[in-house]
Amino acid sequence: MCVRRSVLVAAAVSAVLALAACDAGDGDSRTKAQAGGGPSVVAPGKPGEPARTLSAEEAAKAAGDDTPNSADYRYVQMMIQHHVQALELTELTPSRSGSSSVKRLAERISAGQKPEIGAMEGWLEHNGGEKRPSTHDHSAMPGMATPAQLKELREADGTAFDKLFLKLMITHHQGAITMATEALAEGNNVQVEEMAGDVVAQQTVEINRMRTMSS
Repeated sequence: MCVRRSVLVAAAVSAVLALAACDAGDGDSRTKAQAGGGPSVVAPGKPGEPARTLSAEEAAKAAGDDTPNSADYRYVQMMIQHHVQALELTELTPSRSGSSSVKRLAERISAGQKPEIGAMEGWLEHNGGEKRPSTHDHSAMPGMATPAQLKELREADGTAFDKLFLKLMITHHQGAITMATEALAEGNNVQVEEMAGDVVAQQTVEINRMRTMSS
């Protein structure tokens, strides 16, 4: 979505500049542009959809319309709860982990996800999210640890804790990336797309780090 919107914005700007050039020229040039219907823009569609030919006005409108849709609300509501569980996992590390590396990793994850929760809660408040109660089964979200897995982690200590923590957090991050990727494909709001893009970038790096630590 971000790529598609960027293309539309660039195309719309080009179209406006082209119109300005016509206005600056002689009457014949302006008449010819008007007779031809003005410049057009080829806008790529969503995955699986054909491209569309838009007028400059339509392209500008499409590029600027980032009204949240159901996919945006669903992503933000669910990702808040997804992040909350990640914090539950990281909060166990100071007392249970036997590795300074795992403790530092947990601190970075916590430091990154707490502000993201605040940003998503702020987005919901600003966009009327309180009027859209979540009806999704949060336990079924990709990557979520089960109650049994959480119990096992709480009871583990030292090396056993570290091994299980990394395993669960890698799966948890993979689930977050799946959800963020879906939001990028199906959502419409620019701010949500930016948040989802940040999740993909940051958690991909962290997954690679955790795989190295667990090998």
